[in-house]
Amino acid sequence: MKNVVHFGAGNIGRGFIGALFSQSGYHVTFVDIADDIITKLNEQGSYNVKTASQPQEVFEINNVSGLNNMTQEDQVVSTIETATFITTAIGPNILPRIAPLIAKGLAKRVKETDDKVYVIACENQISATDRLKEYILTALNKETKAKLQGRVFFSNSAVDRIVPIQDTHDSLDVLVEPYHEWIVEATGSIPFVKGMTTVPDLAPFIERKLFTVNTGHAATAYFGYLAGKTTIDEALNDPAVYDKVKATVEETGAYLVKRYQLDPSEHEIYIEKILERFRNKQLNDSVTRVGRSPIRKLGPEDRLIKPVTEARKLELPYQNLAKAIAACLLFDAEEDPEAVELQRMIRENNVPYVLKSICGLDDNNIINDIVRSYEAFKIK
Repeated sequence: MKNVVHFGAGNIGRGFIGALFSQSGYHVTFVDIADDIITKLNEQGSYNVKTASQPQEVFEINNVSGLNNMTQEDQVVSTIETATFITTAIGPNILPRIAPLIAKGLAKRVKETDDKVYVIACENQISATDRLKEYILTALNKETKAKLQGRVFFSNSAVDRIVPIQDTHDSLDVLVEPYHEWIVEATGSIPFVKGMTTVPDLAPFIERKLFTVNTGHAATAYFGYLAGKTTIDEALNDPAVYDKVKATVEETGAYLVKRYQLDPSEHEIYIEKILERFRNKQLNDSVTRVGRSPIRKLGPEDRLIKPVTEARKLELPYQNLAKAIAACLLFDAEEDPEAVELQRMIRENNVPYVLKSICGLDDNNIINDIVRSYEAFKIK
C-alpha cells in the first residue's frame, strides 16, 4: 500500500487532507505532538468523517496511524523514506519547526532510493510550500540538495473546507462541511488523489480562495463580534452584518476580476456560494474561533492587508476592507492570546503604529481610512 506522511493530526488534517488520501487507497501516518490523538489513531486505526448536512453523510476513514514527532523522530524519518506524499496542515507558523525533521527524512531517503516524493503544504497562506521548501533546504548540505532534483517535488496548493470546533467527547470523529476544494500547482504528472485538482498556475485560485473565503470568513467574524453575535451563521443572518461582509468581498472581487481577468458574473456566483456556505447553521461555528489569531491575519500577505494594498495600487475601492481591518483591530476576545497582545499594542502605542509594524502599511491614505473606521466603531 502507498504511504503518506501528514503533519498535523488535528480536525483539518483528519477531516480533510488525511481523509482524501485514505479514500484514495493510501496509508496515512499522522505526525503530531498530541499524544492522546496519536494513541487513539494507533489503537483504533480508523475514525469517521461526518458532514454538516441533512441528510448527514458518514465516511469511515481507514488505514491510519500516528507518530509523535517529539518522541518518535526516528520512526518519522523512516516513514518519510517510503512515502509518496508528505503534506502538512499545521498552520504556517509551525512550518519552520517541522522542516528540519522533514529534511532529515528526505536526506536519508535520497541516499537510498530514486523514488519520487511530493511535498505539499496545505495551509491558508500564499506560497506556503515554497516557504516550507526554503526551511527544508536550509537544513540540508549542498550534496543532498543536489540529490533532491528529479526526486523531490514541491507543489503549492489552495485548500478550502470549513471544519468548526468539535464537541466529540474524546472521539477521533470529525464534523466537516460537505463542500471541499484542494487545488495543487503541478506542471508535470502527480499521483492521483481523490478530490485533488491540479493546475499549471495556482495564483488565480489561491488568491480567489484567500481573498473571498478567508477574507469573507474573517470579516464575518469581526463584524459579527462587534454586533454581539455568537456564531458565524447568526452574524450573516443579520442584514447589517451581511451587507458589510458582502461589500467587503465585492471589493476583493473587483481586484481579483481586474488582476486575473475573471468573468465578473461567474465571480459573483462564487461570492454568493461562499456566503451561503457560511450560513450553514449545522456548523455552529463561533465568531471567536474564526476570528482568532488577529495578528497573523493582519500580516502584510494575508487576507485583509494584501487585498487592500492591491486594490489601492489598481485604484479600486477599498473602504469596506478598511472597515473590516478596523473591526479586526477591535477584536478583544480574552481567550485568544493574540487578541490580548493586539489590544496591549494598541493601548501602549496606537493604531497607526500597529498598522505600520504588524501590517507593514506605509500608505497614509489607507492608514487614515482604517483609523477613521476604527474610531467610528468605537463611538458606536
